[in-house]
Amino acid sequence: MKMPWTKLRELGIVGMNQRNASYIMPYNKRRFYPLVDNKLLTKDRAIKRGIPVPKLYCSIELEHQIAHLKDVLDKHEDFVIKPANGSGGNGIVVIAGKTPGGYFRKANDALVSITELEHHVSNILSGMYSLGGDTDSAIVEYRVKFDPCFEHVSYKGVPDLRIIVFRGIPVFAMVRLPTRHSDGKANLHQGAVGAGIDLATGRTIRGVMSSRQVDMHPDTGTSVAGLAIPRWPEILHLAASCYDLAPLGYLGVDIVLDRELGPMMLELNARPGLAIQIANNQGLAPILQYAEKIGTIPKDPAERVKLGIIIRETVLKKPVA
Repeated sequence: MKMPWTKLRELGIVGMNQRNASYIMPYNKRRFYPLVDNKLLTKDRAIKRGIPVPKLYCSIELEHQIAHLKDVLDKHEDFVIKPANGSGGNGIVVIAGKTPGGYFRKANDALVSITELEHHVSNILSGMYSLGGDTDSAIVEYRVKFDPCFEHVSYKGVPDLRIIVFRGIPVFAMVRLPTRHSDGKANLHQGAVGAGIDLATGRTIRGVMSSRQVDMHPDTGTSVAGLAIPRWPEILHLAASCYDLAPLGYLGVDIVLDRELGPMMLELNARPGLAIQIANNQGLAPILQYAEKIGTIPKDPAERVKLGIIIRETVLKKPVA
C-alpha cells in the first residue's frame, strides 16, 4: 500500500530505520538475542517458567543423529520439522499425515519420503536456513491443530497471532492467515494475510496482503474483519508474560491457538516486522512514544495488559470496550 509521506506521518507509521534506531538498538540488548533466536533455548526457558509451547518430540544437532529420525517419526501421525535458528518461516516442513505406502503428506498435500525428510534435516544442520548461515539444529515438534474460529479464513495451514510487546506491555496485535500463495504458511513475506486486532476487544479490524489492504481472504472469500479471537485475555496475558522469558524491550511474540490445548507461545522475535501497522491502519509511533514516558512498569503481566489497553485508549481516543 503506497501513501503520501504526509499521510504516513499522520498515522504515525514507523519505518525500518526508525524502528532500528529508536526501539531495537536502545531496548534490545544483544546479549539477550540468543534467548529468542534459538528456538530450542526459547522453548526450554518457556517450559521451565510454565509458559505453554508445542511439545518437543526431539532435536537433532549432529549428522549421525539423523539415522534415528525415522524411529521418532514412526511414533507420530503428524508433526513439524523446523530449524532452531531459522527466520522468516524458511526451512519449516509441516507433516499433516501419512499414507499407507509409507509416505508423509505435507500440509499442502504434497508427498515426501523419509529419505527426503532426512535430506531436509541435513540441510538444516548445514545452516541452509539459519540466521547468518551458521550450523544449526533441527526441531521436531507437535503440529498445532488450529481453533475452529479460523476455519474459513485460512488455507491449509495454522494461523498465528503476532503481538508487539514494548517494555513488557502488549501494544499492537494481528493474526496472520495462511493462503495458497504462502503455501499454507502464516508468513506475511511469503504471501499470508495479516489482519489487525483491536487490543481491547480481540476482534479483527482489516487485512493486509503483500503490503496492500484486503477485505476478504483470497482463497475462501470470507471477510477477514470482525472475527472474534477466542480466549483473547488469556492470549494477551501470555504475550505479556513472555517479556519475563526474554527481557527485550521491543519484542514480537508469536502465539498459536490450538483447538484442544489453547494458546501456546510459538516463538519470539527481536526484530518484528512493521506490516502490523498497515493491518491496523495505525502507526506504532504515538503508542510507543507514550509508553516510553511511563516511569515504573508493573511487574504483573496482567497489569501490563491493562496498561496496554489504557495507552491505546488514551493515544487513539477510543473508548475501552
